[in-house]
Amino acid sequence: MKFKSALALAFGIVLFTNKYCFSQHRKWHDSLDFNSEKKNIRYNLNSEGTHFIQVNILNQVWMRFNENNPGSIRFGKQVSEAVDIGLRRTRLQLYGQITDHASIYFQFGENNFNSLYASNLSNAPYNSTNRKFAAFFHDAVCEYRCGSSNALKIGGGLTIMNGLSRFSQPSVSSIMTLDVPVFLQYSVDQIDEFDRRLALYARGQIKKWDYRIYLSNPFPVSSNGTPPPTAITSSAQFVNPNLFIDKYGNPLPNSPGINNQYGAYVAYNFLESEPHLTPYMTGTFLGKKQISSVAAGIVYQSSATVHMDKNDTVFNDMLHVGFEQVLEIPIHAEKQDAIHIMNGIYATNYGKNYLRFNGIMNPASGFATIPSKVFPANSYGNAFPMFGTGVVFYSQWGWLLPKNQNVWGQLMPYFSTQIARYEALLNSPMIIFNIGLSGFLNGHQSKWSLEYQNRPTYYGSINTSTLYSGERKGCLTFQYQIFF
Repeated sequence: MKFKSALALAFGIVLFTNKYCFSQHRKWHDSLDFNSEKKNIRYNLNSEGTHFIQVNILNQVWMRFNENNPGSIRFGKQVSEAVDIGLRRTRLQLYGQITDHASIYFQFGENNFNSLYASNLSNAPYNSTNRKFAAFFHDAVCEYRCGSSNALKIGGGLTIMNGLSRFSQPSVSSIMTLDVPVFLQYSVDQIDEFDRRLALYARGQIKKWDYRIYLSNPFPVSSNGTPPPTAITSSAQFVNPNLFIDKYGNPLPNSPGINNQYGAYVAYNFLESEPHLTPYMTGTFLGKKQISSVAAGIVYQSSATVHMDKNDTVFNDMLHVGFEQVLEIPIHAEKQDAIHIMNGIYATNYGKNYLRFNGIMNPASGFATIPSKVFPANSYGNAFPMFGTGVVFYSQWGWLLPKNQNVWGQLMPYFSTQIARYEALLNSPMIIFNIGLSGFLNGHQSKWSLEYQNRPTYYGSINTSTLYSGERKGCLTFQYQIFF
């Protein structure tokens, strides 16, 4: 199947499903209030309804056509292209406002589930051949609000609370693009649990200011379900504590242990304040709020990574700093259209030459041997150098078109890009761009998205550790989301 044919097929599928499926969906909801996005499953604990338990359900189904990176293997066969269907996110959420001050939040589910994920040919957790294992608790948080306002909330547990960016703690049901910029979940599934961490935090809103600070206990990289590093290399990697014990299990004199992580995020809202029910931050409000903010974030962990410099073991502090701007402004109240702009610049420091390839819900599992070429670890399928020591610029722009009652829903074309200068790539620019279109059939509760992503590929030489850029590859993804 050629890429142009796949593109035509995808648009045909969107047209067909909108005409024959989504049109029926809209008719079925004609009696409902289309302006209401919060018809929740809710049980009141008091007669006033101020104390309650609320349940939300999220499912994001993906169908993709991917041009695989050179040499990629899928189920034991070298393939240049792949078509796959998967569950990007399947979640069950429970929020409880137990008293005027105490609240609790749970989230349970799984991510990135496709036919390859549960195979022993992939990097599935625990390398299991059992496809029925992946669901887990994402969040389990207790929080106490001090006083009658949102000036101070103190919480703890397993939480997404973060310091670097709004997209380090995103409300994934409300994102504007097909997916979040995952590089801002800087240690995802390395020393955290899918961007969650065991933490104690404080957050609040004081007039126009929105702040959050936290202290967390990172997980050791050796417990993330994939084979941990077995040796220290010339490029930084997260510390594997098992490399710093003797044969009797005693720590070596230079063992750094696993140190606590600290972070803070502060935003100033020039117009309306953002919701503050949970630590999650909204992607787009679909023009229902006037948002204009600037923010700064920081994350720090001492001796988080390690590398070899000649014969010396060098420990590196992890320090990430970010600056962001968000603007979402309604254009015409009667048309319910809006513009959305977000820009951010981030200095990410993991240590010398840190570089990590990652592919979302990767459709491949490894590499075939290609003469004279060496491929970086985990760079098969749809992977690209997502994380690294360097400077990254990220931007997304969207235009919510005027609302109408056609079968496509309210349309929103958008564009996003990630431009990184990573030390391990000799600071040459690594550019990812995404062009997409979403249709909001009932706000974020029922929406579809079609997105094309273009990414670079990289390879090395058997004679040098330098990485060279290869041909660019594309991926076309269709998503349907239900959030209730």
